[in-house]
Amino acid sequence: MIDFLKKLYRSDKGATAVEYGLVLALIALAAIVAITGVANETTNIWGDVANQVAEAS
Repeated sequence: MIDFLKKLYRSDKGATAVEYGLVLALIALAAIVAITGVANETTNIWGDVANQVAEAS
């Protein structure tokens, strides 16, 4: 068991997995921020359309 832990400690595979995880987290965060911005803008546009329809009626 100790040999396994030593081998795991010296391995670069764990560090690579962590790096890929961090990159994936940053991509997910950027996507969430972008989608939130688009959603807010879309909501505002449809609100304006609803107001214009109500005024035209």
